[in-house]
Amino acid sequence: MVENIATTRKSKMSWFERVPKVELHLHLEGAIPHDALWELVQKYGGDPSAPDLEALERKFEYRDFPHFIETWVWKNRFLREYEDFTSISEAVARDLAGQNIRYVEAFFSPSDFFRHGLGTQKLTEAIRIDLSRVPEVEVALVADLVRDSGPEKAAVTLAEVNEVRDLGVVGIGIGGLEQHFPPEPFEAVYEKARGLGLHTSAHAGEAAGAASIWGAIRSLRVDRIGHGTRAEEDEALLDYLAEHRIPLEMCPISNVRTGVVNSLEEHPIRRYFERGIIVTINTDDPKMFGNSLAEEFRLLEGKLGFSRDEIRSCILQGIQAAWLSEDRKQRLAEAFRRDPAW
Repeated sequence: MVENIATTRKSKMSWFERVPKVELHLHLEGAIPHDALWELVQKYGGDPSAPDLEALERKFEYRDFPHFIETWVWKNRFLREYEDFTSISEAVARDLAGQNIRYVEAFFSPSDFFRHGLGTQKLTEAIRIDLSRVPEVEVALVADLVRDSGPEKAAVTLAEVNEVRDLGVVGIGIGGLEQHFPPEPFEAVYEKARGLGLHTSAHAGEAAGAASIWGAIRSLRVDRIGHGTRAEEDEALLDYLAEHRIPLEMCPISNVRTGVVNSLEEHPIRRYFERGIIVTINTDDPKMFGNSLAEEFRLLEGKLGFSRDEIRSCILQGIQAAWLSEDRKQRLAEAFRRDPAW
């Protein structure tokens, strides 16, 4: 009976939902299902600005990028204990599995929770406990060193993360207020991370322009660029990205929601794709932007003229850009191609 229900549900799903997917730019704290977040709000006595679930959902509408960051900080007030991360991690993993997302590299931001007395090592353990309860999706972890905290604090967080990297921590990144905290001061931290064998990414070209991307490339020597939306402000940069095959972790709906671009029709992802730049498709903070990976693909087809074959190409580019061994990438790509929905 349960199998029949699952089969019926799957038959009603669109191709965008059924096709197997990967995601390389997802923030764990921005992917908390609203009902799970609402439980945490209630656990800590509620909040006058979100008296019910509907009001909570309305909180996730933004005037601009700084307003989004302000809301991010507000939301994180309700993640105060290790058990909170254990509960949200399973909720996030089940939501991802329900979308037929098979592999994810998810950011988490330990330093955002130092004020609650939470240590990086135990926080990572708490997250891993319940991610592992959902075998349908593999979630690797990427530590966001949070540029707003400065390079000294980032170095401390890196050292702490390295102690628990066997819990599936595969890399580092820096998010936060990009326009106020450029990448160059983090050069030594990134050099140390590479020496430890960790992969690297950096949010760049989202709230700041092409110079921020150049800084991430030249000073941080990143493996991938988070967003890269504003790369087309510099033609030479576009040529460099294409020539050196530096993947972009693109998040189209996120960029519209935060005002980085005015509309999806104006988003540069189509132009980048046609130029030969490696673009991967991601949701960023799906429960804060009201999007899903299926919706990203559907709008790429409907608004920007991507064909199904081009969407499949983007999915495969996501596998190639993932921080997996070449053997794992090949096996994952083969499994996707054999999937009935492919």
